[in-house]
Amino acid sequence: MRITSFLRALLTLGKSVTRGLSEADAGDDPIALFGRWFGDAGSSDMLLPEAMTLATASRDGVPSARMVLLKAFGPDGFVFYTNYESRKAHELDDNPHATLVFHWPVHQRQVRIEGHVERTSTETSAGYFRTRSRGSRIAAWASRQSEEIESREALDHRFDEHRRRFHGEDVPLPPYWGGYRLRPEIIEFWQGRINRLHDRIVFRRTADGWERARLQP
Repeated sequence: MRITSFLRALLTLGKSVTRGLSEADAGDDPIALFGRWFGDAGSSDMLLPEAMTLATASRDGVPSARMVLLKAFGPDGFVFYTNYESRKAHELDDNPHATLVFHWPVHQRQVRIEGHVERTSTETSAGYFRTRSRGSRIAAWASRQSEEIESREALDHRFDEHRRRFHGEDVPLPPYWGGYRLRPEIIEFWQGRINRLHDRIVFRRTADGWERARLQP
């Protein structure tokens, strides 16, 4: 049974569907606004509010997308981590431009972030790597991300090999693993509204800061 726009608004009452996103609410700082929306998502019952789509493209412009996890954000950008030998890493090295998309359905909100991507420092990557569980750190050594493997059993065997290798020792940062920081140039906030007259506020980076505009839905 189709749920009407009116019923969707009722079901999310108090979650900004009826109030919308005004220019006054958006303010002049998109990072601050993102922080508020990210906090709202984290306070809800949503699973993994930090999950985001990362869209990349090859040197020839062929696109691909996958879900990754946001690990840090601030005025200098949005940080995620991966294997530097993976498909997404090769594409980012060849074409260092990407888009992130967050979707928080309980609030009927989306955020789209476009920008230039660069690797984080080894120190930053190592600092985050130490916060991961021991099993996750061993898995980073065991998996050659995006490469073919003959079976699940072979992957489990590689994990066991590295678990024995680091038995009783700290698991160090692999030389082929680390972070990327996307430095935003465009950030668009989408707030669902009734009758599909959604609010879309976009920020574009300028030499003096950020320029804000409203887009038609």
